[in-house]
Amino acid sequence: MTSDSPWDIADRAAGALAPESDLVESPDTAEFGRALGLAMRHLASNPTTLLAAATTLTARLAPIPALALTRWLGRDVAAPVPLDPKDRRFSDAAWTDNPWFYSIRVAYNVFRQLTTDLVDGAGLDPLNNEKAHLAVSLMADALAPTNFLATNPAALKRAFDTGGKSLTDGALAFLDDLLHNNGRPRQVDTSPFVLGENLAATPAKVVYRNELMEVLQYAPQTPQVHAAPLLCSPPWINKYYVMDLAPGRSFIEWAVRHNRTVFAISYRNPSAEMSAVTMDDYLINGPHQALDVIQDITGAETVDIVGLCLGGAMTAITAAYLSAAGDTRVGNLTLLNTLLDYSEPGALRVFTDARTVDRLEKQMAKEGHLKGASMAGTFDVLRANDLIFSYVVSNWLMGQKPPAFDILAWNADSTRMPAAMHSFYLRNFYVENRLAKGELELAGEIIRLDEIKQQTYVVGAENDHIVPWSSAYAATRLLSGPVRFILSSGGHIAGIVNPPSPKGWFMSGDDLPATAAQWREQATRHAGSWWVDWATWSSQVAGPLVDPPLMGSERYPVLYDGPGQYIHT
Repeated sequence: MTSDSPWDIADRAAGALAPESDLVESPDTAEFGRALGLAMRHLASNPTTLLAAATTLTARLAPIPALALTRWLGRDVAAPVPLDPKDRRFSDAAWTDNPWFYSIRVAYNVFRQLTTDLVDGAGLDPLNNEKAHLAVSLMADALAPTNFLATNPAALKRAFDTGGKSLTDGALAFLDDLLHNNGRPRQVDTSPFVLGENLAATPAKVVYRNELMEVLQYAPQTPQVHAAPLLCSPPWINKYYVMDLAPGRSFIEWAVRHNRTVFAISYRNPSAEMSAVTMDDYLINGPHQALDVIQDITGAETVDIVGLCLGGAMTAITAAYLSAAGDTRVGNLTLLNTLLDYSEPGALRVFTDARTVDRLEKQMAKEGHLKGASMAGTFDVLRANDLIFSYVVSNWLMGQKPPAFDILAWNADSTRMPAAMHSFYLRNFYVENRLAKGELELAGEIIRLDEIKQQTYVVGAENDHIVPWSSAYAATRLLSGPVRFILSSGGHIAGIVNPPSPKGWFMSGDDLPATAAQWREQATRHAGSWWVDWATWSSQVAGPLVDPPLMGSERYPVLYDGPGQYIHT
């Protein structure tokens, strides 16, 4: 098995390290077992299908020994089922060159293909078909030969090379995880990270606090700033500092250093006592209140807003809500990996159907919120090899320590969700798609996205399965103002934590055709990060350069240093 850098690990995993990755408490809340049971009952009632599958299985397994020997003798013969050359689990040379391990690899893929074919032949409806496929995929991933010492050549080699020390270290790691991490392998070493020092470290002061949020004002780092201040609106399903990650990898730091006066919302981690907090509360006591604070401190006529994921949806809602009331305080918008049209939510559809939401509401009614710790690993099933079994191998079989990486450390800092708000969000956004339909009511107003006439910068990420980039593109037809759409490399988080790097790229296009596929055909690819493009766009729409405002004001004085207190809850 190859050794990947922390960046490679995080980039593959980032799609699952997302705000919405805390939607459900346990995998079976989404009724994977029920879907698999439906498939099994269908197959049991169709013996001819099972007989055909058994015949195919035998035909594929029988030639494996001869095939392995033939390859060992130097002839390149195709396997009975395709072998994915990009599957990192089988990157060790033994899986190709050693007849024994090659036979195991081929047999595993034969059985995996069989389960896929059986589910396909069960004739389920699309939603249950997808759930059943996810269930058998998870089971197949769990039973992969790479997860067991006797059938993992890389782990056996390491045990030999270390004189057995890797086995001792792995056993100790397993026992520690069993006792202190709910039996799951740790994904990250959080010990090197300290909030305010090497995470959430851009200099700031807290200038406002209510029961729901703190507002941080970042100290200027340039002699002059653009007239329009910038508010960062994060998701509250995870903590805000994904927008202010490590120095050099912080979008907020980037904005501050490109002549912007930046403010950010840091939401409180809800307790059971906040079970009745609603989406209305997040609108009125969140961005709406933050605008009051920012305008008092800066005296600016308009405030630009950058919103990420659910924070992006709330950004658009805030702009539409205020525009409908004739309030012109909201300036230009930036929406990062944001769903406004939830009709195609990607992989999350299997967790956000009406039956699953009904079950979730019953769970949340018992405790008043959805637990952060119990939720955080649930969506790992969508990236099981990257987020579960790769650590089974590296931590337990190889005796290696998990990486110390900022994105993974942020993801491990889980939060909860108020029951009332979460229920409203899932049902009105995912199940009924009321926001895109112009039917969503918040704080006594119907939210119409076509009320948004501001200039908007929209970013989607190519490998984002939480907010598929084609679904993020739907914003271009829902908003009335000029839109610049950008497609970034990376996933849901790595596409946003995207500082300039030789590895990165982004695509842009002046035209906005009807579909995302048409847009991509005519778009231009650029090397580097969309952060650079955004800085250029931002400088053109944020007003003239002026002297930076003071930190805080008479009405909203500095309360204490950033990153504040709610980040620790």
